[in-house]
Amino acid sequence: MARSGRTVEEIYTGLRDRILDGTYAPGIRLSQQALADELNTSRTPLREALHRLEAEGLVTSHANRGMEVSPATHEQAEQSYAARLLLEPPLVAALVDDIGEEEIAEMTEALERMEATVRRTRDFQEAHLRFHRFLLDRYPPLLADLTMQQHSRIFRHQRLHMSRPAVPADFTRVDRQFLEAVRDREGERARQFLELHLIDAALGMALDLDPDYCFDSLITASRGLGLRLEHKEDGSVHRPVRLNWLRPGAVAMPTTRTENLEHLTEA
Repeated sequence: MARSGRTVEEIYTGLRDRILDGTYAPGIRLSQQALADELNTSRTPLREALHRLEAEGLVTSHANRGMEVSPATHEQAEQSYAARLLLEPPLVAALVDDIGEEEIAEMTEALERMEATVRRTRDFQEAHLRFHRFLLDRYPPLLADLTMQQHSRIFRHQRLHMSRPAVPADFTRVDRQFLEAVRDREGERARQFLELHLIDAALGMALDLDPDYCFDSLITASRGLGLRLEHKEDGSVHRPVRLNWLRPGAVAMPTTRTENLEHLTEA
């Protein structure tokens, strides 16, 4: 049978979707011959698509064993959130003055889509990614690529976390405050709401799967950014975790509570 003329992008997207939705589970071996037969494609574009997935951390190659779907560990998700925390909020603070009214309108539409799909996990997750993607598209290309790599590594964990009823409500409430800060061109306030949002998501994702999880990279990243994240000596936490900003230039934030996190306005 002649092979189809599928592009690398089509093959990559199809394989990525199957990994992210769990069709290809962590640890499963990816035989290139079997995949080529399944997708009715040739080996050359398939190899390129697999290399792209490997660069994103979704597949892992082993000498003499080929490729397999990468494990989805708590530690990996925490490190990806820590990387996003260090990278994205300062970029957003620098970019808010450049965001146009059309982008604000599109972000508003995506947020309304999030609010309308709180009971449909996959639709909510896609609307949530779209909401943040409008800013991500303004990042310098290399930083955008680094950020998207972290999104991909988190995505599999996110779907389970977002299926819990309290999560979409918390996400949309904080994202609405974040959007208001972007709309008002208040860079530092937007930065702080994004920091809160990322820390909240990281805490919830890990603790939902393991209530005794001990954090490391998230605490280190928070401390490096001048944030105080309440935790025990071993890195364990008790929900809701207290968060405060200590760095010079931080602005006063309203009292904010989620299932995982709380910031109390100081008297």
